[in-house]
Parts: sequence; structure tokens; C-alpha cells
Amino acid sequence: MEPSESGQASVPVEIDQMKLEMYMQEVRDNQNLGMGVMAGLAAAAVGALIWAGVTYATEYQIAWMAVGIGFLVGLAIRQFGAGVDVSFGIAGAVLSLIGCLSGNILTYCIFIAKEEGVQVSEVISHLDLQITMELLIDTFSPLDILFYGLALYYGYKYSFHKVSEEKLKEFVRPSAG
Repeated sequence: MEPSESGQASVPVEIDQMKLEMYMQEVRDNQNLGMGVMAGLAAAAVGALIWAGVTYATEYQIAWMAVGIGFLVGLAIRQFGAGVDVSFGIAGAVLSLIGCLSGNILTYCIFIAKEEGVQVSEVISHLDLQITMELLIDTFSPLDILFYGLALYYGYKYSFHKVSEEKLKEFVRPSAG
């Protein structure tokens, strides 16, 4: 037996699979993808606004903001969706990317509005898919791939309901020794 951090020999733990499966079914019965997506969308919007505001205030684009959006979206989906299915992670990744792209687009709209001496809402009102794509392509940096990738990763990873250690202890079978 291997010693544990406390210096004592660790005891093999056996999980009661039936109890664990019943608990996981209960979690699945209570998960709510719709609420998770709504919360994730709100978090993506807040993240995009923060990203644009910080970029405008500093006149410097901080690409690490993408990672923050991934965390924010993932945690919102976890909190409000309480899900364990893959669809929650996919929603977290997609909404994180949408938040990042929206933050970039909003930032450029703010700078264009300042340059042209018009309201940001006027610039936004003239956006269409073609203009938006051109804007994203013209301002693309290879480093964007890294940070968007990190946002996707963290948006996915943090979107899932976590089972606490305390809860896991409830599924341990008593040792027969």
C-alpha cells in the first residue's frame, strides 16, 4: 500500500455503482440546458462588453480576456444549467467563442465610432454579415487562434456540474476489513 499525504497507508476505495448511477440519473433529471444556455449567453454578452470597455479604455487589446470569457460562460452554464451531459460543454464552448467574437466586433465598432465622430449604435446598425466577416478577417491575428482556442476549452471544461468530494463519499462502500 502507498502512503497517503498524512503518512498513513491508503486504503483502496470501492464505489457503490448503483448509488452513483442513481445519483447521476437524479442530476440528469434536474439539469436544464435552456437555463444554462440563457445564463451562458448573458455571460458572453457581459464578457464582450467588459472586453470592449477594457480595450477602449486602455487602447490595447488584451487577448487574455478571451480566457476570462471562457471561464465566465462556463461557470454561468454550470451554475444555472447544472448539467453533466456533453451538450452543456458544447454550449459553453460555442457561447465562449460568440462572446469573444462579439467583444472584438464591439471593440472595433467603438473605435470606428470614435474615429468617425458618430454614436456606437449607428456603427452597429450598419453591420451586416459581410461587413462583420470583413472586419474580423481584416483584424485577424494568428494569436487569436490560441486565445479563442483557450476560450473554447475553458468554456467547455467549466460548463459541467461538479460532484463534490463530500457527495462522492456517500457512494463509498464500507470496507470489509
